[in-house]
Amino acid sequence: MFHIEEELRKLPDKPGVYLMHDKNDTIIYVGKAVVLKNRVRQYFQSSRNLSPKIQRMVQNIAWFEYIVVDSEMEALVLECNLIKEHRPKYNTMLKDDKHYPYIRLTTEAYPRIMLARERKKDKSKYFGPYTSAASVHDSIDLLKKTYFVRGCNKVLPRDIGKDRPCLYYHMGQCKAPCQGYISEEEYGKNIEQVEAFLNGNYALITKRLEEQMMRFSEEMEFEKAAEYRDLLFSVRKLAEKQRADDAKIIDRDIIAFATAGDEAVAQVFFVRNGKMVGREHFYLTGVENEPRSVIMANFIKQFYAGMPYIPKELLLSEETEDVGLLEEWLSAKRGKRVHIQVPKKGGKEKLVELAEKNASFVLQKDSERIAREEKRTRGALQEIADWLGMESLNRLESFDISNTSGFENVASMVVFEGGKPKKADYRKFKTKTVTGPDDYASMEEVLTRRFEHAKKELAELMEKYPDLIEDEVREMGSFTRLPDLILMDGGKGQVNVALAVLGELGMDIPVCGMVKDDNHRTRGLYYNNIEIPIDTRSEGFHLITRIQDETHRFAIEYHKSLRGKAQTHSVLDDIPGVGESRRRALMKHYTSLEEIKAATIEELAALPSMNRGAAQAVYDFFHR
Repeated sequence: MFHIEEELRKLPDKPGVYLMHDKNDTIIYVGKAVVLKNRVRQYFQSSRNLSPKIQRMVQNIAWFEYIVVDSEMEALVLECNLIKEHRPKYNTMLKDDKHYPYIRLTTEAYPRIMLARERKKDKSKYFGPYTSAASVHDSIDLLKKTYFVRGCNKVLPRDIGKDRPCLYYHMGQCKAPCQGYISEEEYGKNIEQVEAFLNGNYALITKRLEEQMMRFSEEMEFEKAAEYRDLLFSVRKLAEKQRADDAKIIDRDIIAFATAGDEAVAQVFFVRNGKMVGREHFYLTGVENEPRSVIMANFIKQFYAGMPYIPKELLLSEETEDVGLLEEWLSAKRGKRVHIQVPKKGGKEKLVELAEKNASFVLQKDSERIAREEKRTRGALQEIADWLGMESLNRLESFDISNTSGFENVASMVVFEGGKPKKADYRKFKTKTVTGPDDYASMEEVLTRRFEHAKKELAELMEKYPDLIEDEVREMGSFTRLPDLILMDGGKGQVNVALAVLGELGMDIPVCGMVKDDNHRTRGLYYNNIEIPIDTRSEGFHLITRIQDETHRFAIEYHKSLRGKAQTHSVLDDIPGVGESRRRALMKHYTSLEEIKAATIEELAALPSMNRGAAQAVYDFFHR
């Protein structure tokens, strides 16, 4: 039995992180403290002036735990990680999980440029982040066409002359370094101009495009001249769009937010090398009655915890809590000093004011859409949880079997998180032990493979990272994350199959069946040996329908792809030692399988790509 008063007396006077749990052991709040003893006690003192949200949170605290660290900086880092992992109900939460693209310039002998989704610790140079993947693709295409940057994956100079030049060489968009047609030195000069462009110097590329346009015009090649004219127009438009009023060449983010009830929108302007490269807004929830300084601090911690690039300067619309500590944390992540300012006058204040106006506009415009989206996702999840008598739900996994008279039994695993599909976690299965139309046996095999894989992968990761706790390790694997609820496309029979598999593996995960009526529409949920009727007009019902439809679609698409492959399958594919080139040689020389069957070993061996052993294999296959 956990006695809160007794545990409060045991709190140490050291920095750390505290985690509040409800009666279901769910973490509902995570916070950091310079002195744990003082900070945690404040929640339980009746004289404290707590906000209504925190008062509701305190009423739901069944027990708490804490982690002692050596410094306030360590506490901040740990708090960020735990909030991201557990997404507690009463913390101010950043809803968005966006990953911004970079342009990557490799450091090979003949460098390449490409889009990168993360900034890795390799020797490449990264430019960005940019807020639009489309603009990144456009920039890469422009640079490749203008400076003849190769797009192949050949290892140069090792692979020079090993293959013919590609189509881009014949189209005039590559100088074929793979053939040695351009020296490393000359190629390097082009790359220097690519780098200048990516650093914001548009003069070089503008001059080059003008020269190309005029040359093709003089040579009466007006189509090519027009192409370079359009490229030149694009570059000039880009230069005008990104020109900054601020003469100082500096990287900075400008952050402001607007609130309405429990919702907020934070607006971020990204300035790189003195040029505005993009802007983005982010939704927050759980901000009602929170001081603006706390909202700003929470946004900064959650946003920059997942950002690989930290600018030199942050301009904020609000004074923020723990500003010194945040500067220290950001500086440590960046490797150089980071400054946080709240400008009061001049051009910087106008930029912050503009960001604030944008945040207010987005919040006003999207408030109804945000409410609708929240209702159809997290609101729907909460309805389902209420029907099943659960506190809350986040991750759902749904399974379905597809076959045609037992041909190619396949299964789909579809994942929804926060009421939305998480397609990166979808999985396909083709049964290995079941033949014929046996849905129960197929489901038993698939569920066993899914959860055995989870246990095996978790054990391997725990062995590899012995200093991490299990919840941290689960976030690292592809199969290790477990659902809060398993949805089966069927009633009692399918549910019992799933429960038997989980019991055999020693896993405790709730399983729910989607029971259908005579028209194949879900009429209720089968849970704990009871069929629970559901309101077919509710958001919870609509979410279950979306999950059910998506599970069917994913299984059927996979099954169709396997059927298609089977229909294009040739009997020649079944002959040992006969691959693609030998199969083509046989089909080109003979007009039917009867002709191949009538051929002698000597005749078969004489064909291109064939040898005596392969000819013997073909002959034996048709004459055994």
